[in-house]
Amino acid sequence: MNNWVENNNRLSKTFVFANFVEAFAFMTQVAFLAEKHNHHPDWTNIYNRVEINLNTHDAGGTVTDKDRKLAAAIDQIKIA
Repeated sequence: MNNWVENNNRLSKTFVFANFVEAFAFMTQVAFLAEKHNHHPDWTNIYNRVEINLNTHDAGGTVTDKDRKLAAAIDQIKIA
């Protein structure tokens, strides 16, 4: 998988899975992480691809440590 890219006040990454079920399982885990971090992504899902964009609205829509911490936690998710 590729690394997170910071561009246009967003931290972005695209995740590709074997199928929709794996992508949806990943998104479910991200949802629980987002609640735990009280920080919610802007994301899209098309079949086996999930694109996540992070920035902090409370900081004027810029990338902050809050985004970097959530990105690092997302990278730790394992899909069987």
